[in-house]
Amino acid sequence: MANYETCFQCGKQLEGDDIAIYRKLVLRCANEFLCIDCLAEYLGVSRAAIEAKIKYYRESGTCLLFR
Repeated sequence: MANYETCFQCGKQLEGDDIAIYRKLVLRCANEFLCIDCLAEYLGVSRAAIEAKIKYYRESGTCLLFR
């Protein structure tokens, strides 16, 4: 069953950016998601790096996930 509401690792409430960046960086057809903090840990990068990617995709206007 799909879970679009909470992070499957820590249970934190998800927002649109959490879902979009998970789909962009991990699995486009995902039905469960990590929050930005857990995703950063999973990928071995900082939260700031994930936020920079979100900003980049939003400003570029080329990714449908961030419109």
